[in-house]
Amino acid sequence: MSRRRFFNTTGPCNPDRHYMLPPENRLVGSQLHRYIKDALYWVLHAPRQTGKTTFLQSWAREINAGNEAVACYVSVERCDRVSNAERAIPAICDAIRGAARNSDLPEPVHEDDNHLSMLNNILTNWAELVAPKPLIVLFDEVDVLIDDTMVSFLRQLRGGFAGRGIGKFPVSVALVGMRDLKDYIIRAKDGKPVNPGSPFNIKEDSAILSNFTKEDVVRLFAQRTEETGQQITPEALDYVYKQSNGQPWIVNSLFKRATLRVLTEESAETVTVDHILQARRQMIEARETHLDALGERLRDPEIKHVIQTIITGDMNPPLGRTDRSVELAMDLGLIRWNTNKGFTIANPIYEEILTRFLNSPYHDSMPPPSTWQWQKDDGTLDMDKLLKEFQKFWRRHSEIWEQKADYTEAFPHLLLMAFLQRVTNGGGYIEREYAAGRGRMDLAVEYDGKRYIIEVKVIYYYDTPDAVREEGLEQIQAYRDRIDASAPAYLVIFDRRPKARELTWDERISWTVDPAAEVTLLGC
Repeated sequence: MSRRRFFNTTGPCNPDRHYMLPPENRLVGSQLHRYIKDALYWVLHAPRQTGKTTFLQSWAREINAGNEAVACYVSVERCDRVSNAERAIPAICDAIRGAARNSDLPEPVHEDDNHLSMLNNILTNWAELVAPKPLIVLFDEVDVLIDDTMVSFLRQLRGGFAGRGIGKFPVSVALVGMRDLKDYIIRAKDGKPVNPGSPFNIKEDSAILSNFTKEDVVRLFAQRTEETGQQITPEALDYVYKQSNGQPWIVNSLFKRATLRVLTEESAETVTVDHILQARRQMIEARETHLDALGERLRDPEIKHVIQTIITGDMNPPLGRTDRSVELAMDLGLIRWNTNKGFTIANPIYEEILTRFLNSPYHDSMPPPSTWQWQKDDGTLDMDKLLKEFQKFWRRHSEIWEQKADYTEAFPHLLLMAFLQRVTNGGGYIEREYAAGRGRMDLAVEYDGKRYIIEVKVIYYYDTPDAVREEGLEQIQAYRDRIDASAPAYLVIFDRRPKARELTWDERISWTVDPAAEVTLLGC
């Protein structure tokens, strides 16, 4: 009995084993038909686990099946962080020979041991061996190469580029990774400007692999419906798309968990929003490798600058799409540009993961919720009591904890979210809305079927408390009207002005109610 296909989250997709969509349909800025015909070199870049390797291997098989050219997929991942070209270039040549063997292609050789020309020579020999067919080489994971290794790799490609042709040198080469070629060059040169002799000018295109569209998400699950008869509700499909923004790994992970873990593989039960919610919770709690790797990126100083600005909603200094730090964050798939909102985290799942990663030291060091007053007599959430407990916690611990904080500008936001998570874990969840330039963070806390609206504002040196308060009241009323007009609303204002340090804690901590707006205001 043949095994059912399933939604894949580990490695390249195989149409015989996995539900999948043709990744080439998501290529943006590419002209596949020209790369071979016109002998072009090009770049493909996209975030991790979006389908790059699946596309490359699939396209190589398609080219070889056509019998008019020879294509081979070569991963250079073995040279990750190997800056010594004398060590790395021979390893790349070994990877080429191994890829040739695995693809049943002639195995190339080189006649010298000089790492400065070894790659050029082996590619020349390979082109000779496959003639009279043209040779196409698809190099994957190129952005793991650094320093002298990257420079040598690109220079040797450029050395053969001018004389490329059948029997002479690969007629087409793809350089594939998470970054664009200009970023390879800048990093390889330790941030120095690219000189005129760089390999940058051999690139024809920089293509990207886009996320799934809403229609893609529908078509992907439709494959399971066709094979097994299992249905999914339109609401569940909408939720998957909204939570993932079409990120392929997240889509597959939610579908996989919903159909194999929340339900069973043989189940014919219709997948609902509740099943996807359970799958989402499992995925986040499991801290799978893909999601955990995102957190590690937050340690990069360039990424820190961008993410912290988005969390705080600040606009000073401003972020721009031509900023190298922003380009890096976008290439890694961490953030996106939204015309209506500005720069935001790429999707709600990433928002949750990145927030949990950043505030985990605070969350895990906090006392258990049983030490706080946060419940009513019937066991439901008493948000007034909980936020008063937070004010006590902020008063007693914030100054000491902030001294060890990495994201100092976003420290108040992260500590408050950690405090709320400590209570809501298992019994509710928090929806977050934040973006660069918004000047605030909006939180919708749902617990035991009831919602609470919280807005976080900061008084900076250039602000006045009255101005921030009035702006915050206007903003939180608009947010509450959109989310739940009947929900209790709380405006939390952190005074981060240097002169606020001169005030006593009794002067800094406040609790008032604006009767007209029906909003509780907390000063911290």
